[in-house]
Amino acid sequence: MSADSHPTLPPVRLLSDAELARDALAAPLFARAVRLARWAGPDTRVDIGGELVAGQLPEAVALLGLDPADEDSSAYASQAWRVAVDTGLVEVTEPEEDGASADASASASASASAADSDSDSDSGEAADAGAEFGTAEPGEDLALVTGGTPGDVLDLWLAALDTVLADAAVPALDDLVDALDAGGEIDFDQLDWNPRREADFLDGVLANLYLLAVAEGGTAEGPVPLPVLAASMVVPDDMGDPTDAVLEQVSDAMMRLDDQFRQLEPIGLVEFRPVDEELMAEADDEEFLTSAGALPDEEDVSRYGLVRLTPLGLYGIRARMLEAGVEAPAVGELADKGADVLLDVVSHYSEAAAQAEIEQWLAGRPVPEAAQELLAAARGADAGAPLRRLRCQQALAPAGAEAEPAVRAVLDDAELGGLARVWLAEHGVSDVPAPDEEMVFWLTVDTIAAQLATGGGGDEGAEASELPLLIESLTAHHTGFFEQVWRVEHPATAHVLEAMGRLHPDKKAAKEARKAAFKARSRGV
Repeated sequence: MSADSHPTLPPVRLLSDAELARDALAAPLFARAVRLARWAGPDTRVDIGGELVAGQLPEAVALLGLDPADEDSSAYASQAWRVAVDTGLVEVTEPEEDGASADASASASASASAADSDSDSDSGEAADAGAEFGTAEPGEDLALVTGGTPGDVLDLWLAALDTVLADAAVPALDDLVDALDAGGEIDFDQLDWNPRREADFLDGVLANLYLLAVAEGGTAEGPVPLPVLAASMVVPDDMGDPTDAVLEQVSDAMMRLDDQFRQLEPIGLVEFRPVDEELMAEADDEEFLTSAGALPDEEDVSRYGLVRLTPLGLYGIRARMLEAGVEAPAVGELADKGADVLLDVVSHYSEAAAQAEIEQWLAGRPVPEAAQELLAAARGADAGAPLRRLRCQQALAPAGAEAEPAVRAVLDDAELGGLARVWLAEHGVSDVPAPDEEMVFWLTVDTIAAQLATGGGGDEGAEASELPLLIESLTAHHTGFFEQVWRVEHPATAHVLEAMGRLHPDKKAAKEARKAAFKARSRGV
């Protein structure tokens, strides 16, 4: 695997497919879509576009157990039907789109709506009966809900997610109504709505949520305040104190996200606490716009909305990232790979993420063979080898006596002998042969090179860590360390000495390190 092929995202911990499928089936919107698919039959009538005709909506609302007095119930039923059609849970045959059929359909729908409002279902049925409608029936994919694999269910849920995300990127109904021109057409210039821009914005927001959930020290254990999420999309990274204009943009984005997350929660993508209704009532107030855009006090943060991806949401966003060509690793996906692939990939993970992946890899493997394979994969003189050896040492740390024969077998190995001695000593083995001075110096260089590499390939991360103390500790026990270490036949010798010249806490020792680095460079080490 080449260096530029390593994933840039931390690995995500996912539930099993079976657990995720159960969560998908329990998502309210998906469950409603399944119920409507089972209900579809010879008497189900659809309009052009496959939508349920108005006269059918009260029955759908009742079937779903929604409150018929709630003005939003018909919209919820329509959305569930649309999800059922888009996912293949329902198959529709639309009416022929000729003028007569369209006029008849519109007339029948209007008659049905009037009949519903007058509570006269008989006249509604009569109106429907006299018009041309399309039909609907359960789709072939409905059988996958109970008879398919967990992967089949998750594929259906992902299709439903696509529908919901597309709906969430559409402007609110009030905005659409406000943008109607005199002829009843939507004035898109007035609406200032670009479908691709809106979809990209929502994708970016969800990607940020994903990053916060998987990043080391991120917010996986707690929800993200809506103002923080909105600011991550609006405020430039290099901006100091945001201006009032930028804060107003953050507030606008926050209110848009509030509406979108309300739509995304029923599909099981997020856990969402909406913006407090009292704050919503103040949304037109200028003081609210700037206060909402600024980071609220911790005690008030929940009033401004809180959101986080569910385990199912993490799965869904990762799936969309993979489809878009983004490398988004998951813990456990290296379990069937060789030790060479394992050490190469986890070398670019944080220590905790590497440990999680290593544990999955070791599970079910015989310890002696696993130890032997890990040690073989840790060899090498390339730039990534020191970090591979560090991860190998990490992988072998919990191994017991079963690993000892494989470790003893490399005691005389120039690259692994030091690692082997450290492992044996840490496991209480008494007859560990002492390393010679050359091996000590080589292991010191290799250890520091690995620690430098954990800073992301540079020294910035290392300088902020405990590496200076490690360097001081490793060099304090060897008189004349810098007079000898520059001769070490290790490909990272000069690089390590240059770093020691920057990082060593003692100024005199740092100067000696820089001199030693010059000597190492001069001899091509």
